[in-house]
Amino acid sequence: MSQKLTKMEKKEDVKRTWYLVNVAGKVLGRASTAIASLLIGKHKIKTTHHVDIGDSVVVINASKIKVTGNKLKDKIYTTYSGYPSGLKKKSLEELLKTKPTDAIRLAVSGMLPKNKLGSRMITRLKIYKDDKHPHVAQNCAEIKI
Repeated sequence: MSQKLTKMEKKEDVKRTWYLVNVAGKVLGRASTAIASLLIGKHKIKTTHHVDIGDSVVVINASKIKVTGNKLKDKIYTTYSGYPSGLKKKSLEELLKTKPTDAIRLAVSGMLPKNKLGSRMITRLKIYKDDKHPHVAQNCAEIKI
């Protein structure tokens, strides 16, 4: 009897494509899960978890993202410098006013693996506040979320 062996994807054989995601009017969490699955490569047929097979994603209109419920005031982002009284807190509302790209980047990076693969995946995420981006030459395939 012959057995069928599962072929694993190798990093040399990975073909990456570019996707353009317009998040205007979309909910932050739902858009982030779709973006994270594109970066991981779950949409591909040969999903291999130990090889980085994901694609590049360009996100536009980050300033027009929406959230549900009371998250604008209740969701708090904290950073700690390591020094006494170095804890800084920012609400989601303040973060969206100052740096709307960071809100999406933090949401997506929380959904990626916490290892070297996740660090490489987040570098392929390009986020822009409005609809202008410099990645026209990559022929990004527009995808609806």
